[in-house]
Amino acid sequence: MDSSPILSVSDLAKTFSLGFLGAVPGFRRLPISVKGIAQRVEAVRGLSFAVEPGEIFGFLGPNGAGKTTTIKMLMGLIRPSAGSATLLGHALEPGNRRQRERIGYLPEQPYFYEHLRPMEFLDFYGGLFPMTAQERRRRARELLDRVGLGHALDRPIRKFSKGMVQRIGIAQALINAPELVILDEPMSGLDPLGRKEIRDLIFDLKQQGRTVFFSSHILQDVEQICDRVAIVVKGRLRRLGPIGELVEVGAQGTEVLVGGLQAPAVEALRLPATALGAAHRFVVADPAAVDGFVRAALDAGGRLISVTPQRRSLEDIFVEEARGA
Repeated sequence: MDSSPILSVSDLAKTFSLGFLGAVPGFRRLPISVKGIAQRVEAVRGLSFAVEPGEIFGFLGPNGAGKTTTIKMLMGLIRPSAGSATLLGHALEPGNRRQRERIGYLPEQPYFYEHLRPMEFLDFYGGLFPMTAQERRRRARELLDRVGLGHALDRPIRKFSKGMVQRIGIAQALINAPELVILDEPMSGLDPLGRKEIRDLIFDLKQQGRTVFFSSHILQDVEQICDRVAIVVKGRLRRLGPIGELVEVGAQGTEVLVGGLQAPAVEALRLPATALGAAHRFVVADPAAVDGFVRAALDAGGRLISVTPQRRSLEDIFVEEARGA
């Protein structure tokens, strides 16, 4: 079985040339070229990472970090200034139709033919792939039900809400049953119920053995569903790894909640305590000391309610990297 990454980038970089007054917020300006004719901005700077088959990979960063530029390079919409990339085990080839047939893609700001109805729309996109008309219709109906648009079959896209447009965009990204799904801000415009449905859909794709690579600003969703994440700031990779490992770094002790302790017993435990109704909250800084503290609390007549490691959230790490850069 092939264990090579399904997507990888190595020292990927992209520099844009702008006019004399051009500027892109968040990008560092390079020196003005000869006679002040043009400026350049580095959108992506030496980016390297790999996505393994069957995983859900989150691609994170603040506005202007280079996420969409990276995705556009992977999709062959713009060419890298330097570096290389592979998709599905082969070098990135923008004109390789066989490679593209195995990928599903939703851009950050999609534009669709607004006069089409959902079935017509998906049938149109399905026609780009080697599928029979019967397969396209079957697949389209399944996907519309899956993304919650089965009630809107007779409604033209121009009458869709933003969230509905996002849902049908995800459906078109899946019409060809792709091995690799690349989604740029798939949760954008969705209400909490819609976000849950898309999270469930992404989980289903993983269960089917597919790989999902997506960018998002909604860190709660990323933390719930991703196997690994990359955090990019100003075009550079700042963090990469499983979420569990990232949030473990800088953990802030273990919370122990104990009920039934009298005041003398609380003082005897020799740790600052916060009263929470009939219980007391303690924070044990050393993980190795947790078991001993719990035994001491029980011996003092306490009743153990919970033991919870105090880890940082993904949001804490994201903000730290964004501000630090």
